[in-house]
Amino acid sequence: MGRVTQAQAQENRQRVVEIASRLFREQGTHVSVADLMKAAGLTHGGFYKQFASKGALVDEATAHAFGALAQLHAAGLERHDGQREAAQRELIETYLSVEHRDNAGDGCPVAGLAADMGRAGDHQEAHRVYAEGVRTFADALATEDQEGIIRLCTMLGALVLARATKDSPFSEEILTTARAALTASG
Repeated sequence: MGRVTQAQAQENRQRVVEIASRLFREQGTHVSVADLMKAAGLTHGGFYKQFASKGALVDEATAHAFGALAQLHAAGLERHDGQREAAQRELIETYLSVEHRDNAGDGCPVAGLAADMGRAGDHQEAHRVYAEGVRTFADALATEDQEGIIRLCTMLGALVLARATKDSPFSEEILTTARAALTASG
């Protein structure tokens, strides 16, 4: 087998970051390097050619997830011609949906990474990116009448509880009730 070009190595690295970002939100940061590389279609040995450590990958995957979230917010504002309230309403409705509940890997990094960030002391950069991302998300949800932190906590709590009760009718009731409470004034 021939050597991998620099361009291919960069593509491989980006694929690993994207897959790690998804798997960490879905399963937690305890996913093994071997499983990550297998999901990326690459060899376990190739990991250390791309990353100094798994912690470095956690840092990069966390930043990637929050970058995607920021792009999602920007796209929502653009779709609604800068109308913040309309973009927020769409965001809340999407966030508190069955689809988001059922697709953690492609979902919100605030919800998907919360437990791991609370436990992981060795991911300093990931912690910083996570805290900054939470603050930015809360700021994006703020209105004249309601603090963004309250809205984010309501959304996050509802999503986590809906995921935990997924196989019961109560799960959808949680999503519906929280969505109605947060969009009632708009």
